[in-house]
Formats: sequence, structure tokens, C-alpha cells
Amino acid sequence: MRARFGTIIVAMLMTSCASPPERRALSSTQQQLVERMARAGAASIDANGRADGGMSVAGTLEGRAFGIAVPARWNGQAVLFANGYSIPGTPVSVPADPVAKDPSGGFLTAAYKDGFAVGQSAFDKPAMAVKSGVANTLRLRGWFERLGTRRFYLGGASMGGNIVMALIEQHPGAFAGAMSACGVTGDWDSEVGSLVDLRAAYNFYTRGTKYELPGNPDIAENGLSPTPPAGLGFVRTPWLFWQIKKMSGVIADLFKAARADPNGPEARMIARIASVAKADADPASFIFPIMTAMVSMEDMRASFGGVVYGNVGKVYDSSLLDAQEKAALNAGIQRIASDASARAFAVEWHRSTGRFTTPLIAVHNRHDGLVFAQQALLLGQRVRAADNQAHLFQLWAPSLQKDIPGTGLKGWAHCGFNPRQAGVLWTELHRWVDSGRKPAAGVY
Repeated sequence: MRARFGTIIVAMLMTSCASPPERRALSSTQQQLVERMARAGAASIDANGRADGGMSVAGTLEGRAFGIAVPARWNGQAVLFANGYSIPGTPVSVPADPVAKDPSGGFLTAAYKDGFAVGQSAFDKPAMAVKSGVANTLRLRGWFERLGTRRFYLGGASMGGNIVMALIEQHPGAFAGAMSACGVTGDWDSEVGSLVDLRAAYNFYTRGTKYELPGNPDIAENGLSPTPPAGLGFVRTPWLFWQIKKMSGVIADLFKAARADPNGPEARMIARIASVAKADADPASFIFPIMTAMVSMEDMRASFGGVVYGNVGKVYDSSLLDAQEKAALNAGIQRIASDASARAFAVEWHRSTGRFTTPLIAVHNRHDGLVFAQQALLLGQRVRAADNQAHLFQLWAPSLQKDIPGTGLKGWAHCGFNPRQAGVLWTELHRWVDSGRKPAAGVY
């Protein structure tokens, strides 16, 4: 799924060598629909026939790009998707054909095959963009509504899962059903806190060793710049690869040394970092969160209006530490204070309340390289507190190990789902909405 966090952060940096889709003529009916799209407010429209008889349409709405696919026998309903986090400074874009290049990993494709129009809108900015994601998804929905669309479904992954929560809690009735995959379904305080705690613990235990992270060690700031110096914008992609390689390389070296000597100092170092930060002792579960914190702290501060997570006064603990080691950790780990304005913004965009009336399917992996299982637990707790279990179907997907590009290592995938599973999520959500019967346990 187009999670944009974790492994997909790396994937979106890859330059595509694929040739553009073959141009196909539109039918007269499709051409009439395109003309209606323009009257409904779309600009810069590029419509192309699909081999299956449908069409893809790329364009802009109030300056924001969108990409949709409309099947040959459109049932008048639509499924919209909210993408996840992307590295600051990367292009704001969406696929022109969301079936040929499905950003959801199969959820949209399954809906398209059932006769639904599918698509997504670009956000105002890359990186942290929940408020923008809500506004732009609603804009795309409104445009579809002007075309006569009578029912809407919603999906999202990673940060997009948080956008899903904001939409169904703040706009009840806008969507008939919703799906969140590997989403930040709890809150940003806990998710950002996990990233910051892991980076802080890693800094503490690797200080003075060859496994220290490169660049600025201040956990309140970027460690490395995701954008090249002024005048070097033409090398943006190689620059970002180089920065990520510098950071991921030292962590990969730490794990390789630990695997070469499971009883050595590197293995003990990893165990302590993971235990203190409440993280998996897994290379992906170190590399992707730390990478995100290393290149995104300044964007997060700008997006939230300050520091959203602080660890002043927090007592770090681990069953692996004796009293003296625990005291040394709490005296030596870096502390940062949060800002009240940032915390308030994060509550609005978006801390889930558990109060919604839209049927929601939420799926997580127990081991995820970036959005941790805590997010699923928080959602479940809040839904139970609101006595709202009738509107939530929550499940765990088997965790997956995948190659970590450029390291020679495998680790827990972020959004570890396959197209078959994504299709099941769509089928069960659609069936739930149509029948009024919540899915049964074990359907996945």
C-alpha cells in the first residue's frame, strides 16, 4: 500500500524506468463524462482509455493534482484513498492511473473490478500533511459528488490511516465505509514519541562508538538534510539516497556485527536500545524509524507548530539494566520539551476518539517497521471506552520480513500486506456496508 512511511519511503525515491501507458481513444460516452468533469471544476485534464474499456483521468482541482480510474460499467460509486507520509522535499504527486499503479496495494484495484471509480488527490505538501490530506480528499469527494456519485468509500495507509480517522470522526456521513491499513490510528504523540525515543536511546548507547549516527545528534532537529544545498536541486534524488545510505549504513553495520557475534557488545547494545525504546530488536525497526526522525523533525515541528512530543521527566527503564545503569541512562539521555500549541494541533489532526458511525476495518501487523502495534491497541481501547465496537472490525495481518534496500539485511516490513489481503479488505468492507453485518473473525 502507498504507506510512504518505512520501506515505501525508499521505494518512492526510485526513479521509474517504465514507459508511459499506451494512448487509447475514448468512447463518446467517456468523452461526455470528461466534459462533465471539466464543468465540475477539473482543470488540466488528461484522459486516456484503458485496455479493459475503462479510462484513467489525471487533472487538478484548485491546483492540486488528482488521478482516478473509471470502469467501463461504472456503478456511480467511488472509493478514495489517502496516502501516507513522504520524505520532506520529495515531489507531491499521485499516479495518473491508480489501477495501473495502485497506491493502495490492491484495495483500489479490487474496488475498480467491482465497478467503482477509484482515485486519490495529492496533498498541499509532502511529509506531515494530515490536515491537508483531509481537505484535499474532501475536495475530491465534492467533485465526484458534482458528477452524480451517490456513495463513497475511503481507504488509507500509514499516515493515510490517520487521515481516515480524522475524516470519519470529523465528517460523519461523508463515507459509507472506511479502511485503515498500518495506520496511525491512535495519535501522533505516541507515534512521534516512539521515533524520538528510539533515536535518543540509539544515540545514548552508540555515543563514542563507530556506530554513531552521522550528522547532527540533536533529537529535536534533523540529523541530516533531506534536500541538497541551494543550487544543487538537480541532484535531489542522489543526494537523498546518499544521506539515507550514510544513516542506514551504520545501523546495518551494527546489526551485522551483532549477528556475527550474538554474545558480543553490539548484540548487547541492540538489546538495550530496543528494550529502552520498546521497539523490536530488528534492523528495519531501527532503520526506518530513525531515518524518519533524522530527516523529518524540522518538518514535523513546522507542521505541528512546535515540538509535539517531549521526554522531560520521563523515566526510561529496561529489565536489562541494573539500578546504576538505569540511573546513568536517565541522566545521560537527551531531553526535549514539547510545546502546548503543537500538542493541541496534534489532538485536532488527529488524535482518535473512538467515536464514529462509519463502519471501519482497521488492520495492522504486530511487527511493523515503522507504525507500531501500539497504534492498533490505542484504537481498540478508545473504541471500547466509547462503547462503539459495532462500528470497528479490527484484525492483525501476519507480519512480513522484507529486504532492506542497500543493506543486505531483512527486517519487518511497514504495511506488510499483499494484494490478495488488500482485496479481502475491500470485499469485506463492501459486504459489511451492503448487508449491515459486521465481518466475522477469521475472514482474513
